[in-house]
Amino acid sequence: MKIQEIWKYIHSERADLANTWATLTSDQWATSSWCGGWTVKDTAGHVLAAAEQTPMNFFKEMGAARFKFDVFADRGAKKLSALSPEELVRRLRARTTTTNHPPAPVMAMLGEIVVHGEDIRRPLGLTHASPPEALIALADTWKNANLLIGSKKRIAGLKLRATDAEWGHGEGPEVSGPLISLILAMGGRKRALTDLTGEGVTILATRS
Repeated sequence: MKIQEIWKYIHSERADLANTWATLTSDQWATSSWCGGWTVKDTAGHVLAAAEQTPMNFFKEMGAARFKFDVFADRGAKKLSALSPEELVRRLRARTTTTNHPPAPVMAMLGEIVVHGEDIRRPLGLTHASPPEALIALADTWKNANLLIGSKKRIAGLKLRATDAEWGHGEGPEVSGPLISLILAMGGRKRALTDLTGEGVTILATRS
């Protein structure tokens, strides 16, 4: 997938998520997200931090965190989660045309917005349908990704099969279901396993 097309999907997903944020109540903002230890508002802060990030600022903040990624990510999330909901919405909408990003592949930014969008929506019982083409491109990337995500190791020896898209990967005990749920499981979201079936689900459930 060409970079311009990836950005098209990133911008569309950001716009949709900003619209979701604009509807949330104070109780919903305070709900635990699917990101361990973060509320919905904390996760929103993380999404915005990634959307506003630049290479220079990334290295500055990583250095301040002594190059511990978890510390870096938590600081960024908590700093921006202190903003008002209205400001979070405004600033994410301002990132629906920009193409700045941290020193990582652009596809990583698509993964950020798609997966963290689900981390926010799912515990609130909200649904969203990302374009199948975007999900297929993301799944094709994550099936080989170990750095930070750990998905390649997590799905080793398993056969993944999407039931709502033309996508599959691997050999072994099968894990099948909606592609977005496969992606979430690849990224370590065990709550997504309830959407999946097959002999490989119990194996995947044992992997961190």
